[in-house]
Amino acid sequence: MSEEITAADSMIHTLIEHGVDTVFGLPGVQTYALFDALHRRQDKIKTISARHEQGVAYMAYGYARSTGRLGVFACVPGPGVLNTTAAICTAQGAGAPVLCLTGEVPSGYMGLGRRHLHELSDQLGVLQRLTKYAEHVSAPGDAGSAVSRAISQATTAPTGTAAVSVCWDHFGAPGKQQKVQDAPEPVVVPSPAESELRGAVQLVQAARQTILFVGSGAYGAEKEVLELATLLNAPVVANRGGRGIVAEDHELSLSIAAAYKMWPKTDLIIGIGTHLEVPFMRWSNPREVRRRWKGRKLLRIDIDAGEMDKLDTDVALVGDSKVCLQSLLSMLSEQKFASTLKLADISRARETSAIEIQSVQPQMAYLEVIRKCLPRDGYLVEELCQVGYTSYFGYPVYHPRTYISAGFQGTLGYGFPTALGVKAAHPDKAVISISGDGGFMFAVAELATAAQYKLNVVAIVFNNSAFGNVYRDQQSVFDNRTIASALQNPDFVELAKSFGVQAFRVTSPEELAPVLQNALQLDAPVVIEVVVERGTEARPWKFIVAPETELE
Repeated sequence: MSEEITAADSMIHTLIEHGVDTVFGLPGVQTYALFDALHRRQDKIKTISARHEQGVAYMAYGYARSTGRLGVFACVPGPGVLNTTAAICTAQGAGAPVLCLTGEVPSGYMGLGRRHLHELSDQLGVLQRLTKYAEHVSAPGDAGSAVSRAISQATTAPTGTAAVSVCWDHFGAPGKQQKVQDAPEPVVVPSPAESELRGAVQLVQAARQTILFVGSGAYGAEKEVLELATLLNAPVVANRGGRGIVAEDHELSLSIAAAYKMWPKTDLIIGIGTHLEVPFMRWSNPREVRRRWKGRKLLRIDIDAGEMDKLDTDVALVGDSKVCLQSLLSMLSEQKFASTLKLADISRARETSAIEIQSVQPQMAYLEVIRKCLPRDGYLVEELCQVGYTSYFGYPVYHPRTYISAGFQGTLGYGFPTALGVKAAHPDKAVISISGDGGFMFAVAELATAAQYKLNVVAIVFNNSAFGNVYRDQQSVFDNRTIASALQNPDFVELAKSFGVQAFRVTSPEELAPVLQNALQLDAPVVIEVVVERGTEARPWKFIVAPETELE
């Protein structure tokens, strides 16, 4: 592409050439030309708007996280782009490929500090600190190639976020566009050396009890992960991102609660595409830095070499998880192992844990209803609420990418708009969002978006009239000195109906079951309010965080 076209047209052309089919966007004066270009290419690319900039960014995250493909959003600069930064941080933390397209002040005003509309001091610098890659387009003719570079960065492992900004007057200005193929070649993915593979084999041979921890970096290596687990007779554990890589009703799959029962005798940790949050922070003192567990060896497989120095790694295999596992498996196929672990041991841990976690009520009862109603390949978007926390260990996941989480960012309020992005990407799949009343209100205006675009998410809102975790901690830890944690809420059913969204209210798991079954059959977005008495939910944390003194 070398003809003179506007920067905006070149950017949209580049998105289409890279297979992008949806842009989530909220237009404003600086980006009018960009949205006009989207309008003229509606035959190739769909635009979904929202009621707040955070909404379009979270939708792009949901799209990317549930597909592995690029999620794209567009917004105005300054306060507009700042409204999206929580979603950018969430996507970057989760390694989701998300691209932000935004504007800037007119080119003549760049760097003058004249307080032009939406001017943000060093907007590019802000974006560079938050994203994997950010670029400002200095001339209209560079716009297409800048977008291509940003896409390459966002989608090349380790995947992450990218941003491109264009001045107000440059979006609609013509220029001789650089060719899209002028973008840099994809980064060459490293492969582990034979000496490193031999070191990994030695660790595996010597281990008597191994646990595999998998994260979202193991997507695409599902077959190899299961093959390694089967060869070693080792349980597979995922915290959030890697859930469903091995179906959680498989005999080798354990929840984090069940896996903790195997932990005392474990002598080899294999981390595959994961930050290993559970064993090094959740099963330790989260306020103290732990780099090693005494008596346990650590083998890590990750495409990000920078991850290897964050823990005392005995053997590091840097590269694509699938390729590394294939190489390791080929070397292990003829080996003998010292493992003493039996399937009966794994089964016992699962069965014992299944009984123990029933103490977390009413959350477990509600999750069992949701799991029974949602198809195996349906999507659940959890939130930071009592049922959401319990879902970490109490909701089995059967397919990769079908359990959507905010990851370590713990972004309250992300859930419902993220679920809309998941539904936009998977219109024929069932999508359920679970939120607390506090988190749901962060983006409640997006009910209008759900209704307008027929994004038929079933939003279950657990209304305990509080920021439940904060309220309980203030009661138990601070001698009942509760402050800023009790909430006064609207009538969620009537509120939803005012947006044109069907809504129901239930007060028990037994009531939820038929209502949820019906909601999933409706060709419409639905809100189900679940009324929970404040302060009645059992504490789930003993199955998520274990005190260090119990483990040494």
